[in-house]
Amino acid sequence: MSYFEEKHPEMDRYLENHASLEPEILKKLRRETFQKTTQPHMISGYQQGRLLSIISKMLSPKNILEIGTFTGYATLCLADGLSDDGKITTLDVNEDLAYLPKKYFAESKFSSQIDFKIQDAKEFLKNTDEIFDLVFIDADKENYAEYFRLIKPKTKSGSVVLFDNVLWYGKVLDENPKQKSTQIIKELNDLVAQDEDFDNLILPLRDGVNFLRRK
Repeated sequence: MSYFEEKHPEMDRYLENHASLEPEILKKLRRETFQKTTQPHMISGYQQGRLLSIISKMLSPKNILEIGTFTGYATLCLADGLSDDGKITTLDVNEDLAYLPKKYFAESKFSSQIDFKIQDAKEFLKNTDEIFDLVFIDADKENYAEYFRLIKPKTKSGSVVLFDNVLWYGKVLDENPKQKSTQIIKELNDLVAQDEDFDNLILPLRDGVNFLRRK
């Protein structure tokens, strides 16, 4: 839940009521996430899920990378726009929770196009030669700046990169934050804004999405 949702729940309900319908498999996944995980707020959720789906459909990507699978909600939204011969690689390090996304990936129509890996994202990025059309990062915030540095060489002109939680409950407005995660998120936002190889905009959706497009 974001700062905005806490302060304006009526507006949040209005936004959800005026978005395209959530697919049934995502409703089930969202419900089970709240029933079986200790931090269900980490799920991308309805509004952000619709955004990811629309962006993916606009790009019709052949190769998607997701860092931070959690229960797989965003994965299925991103897969929604995959080209017929496309794939999405989704990375996480939580083996205990892996059963949940695996269950829903197997049930989905994208089962053959999803490559779910229990692997450290930095290790993956340092060892892959793949180039990605679409990248979504919603993982450990203290590595956000490093993810950006590692991901940049894995993109091409037209590639889209999305970083979640970049407003960090408004903490990015703190001039001298003590929390490491806040410091790194502020560093990421500065790096992106100063990088002339990307166009970007921070969308104030939920907890903020930094939306980048490689020039």
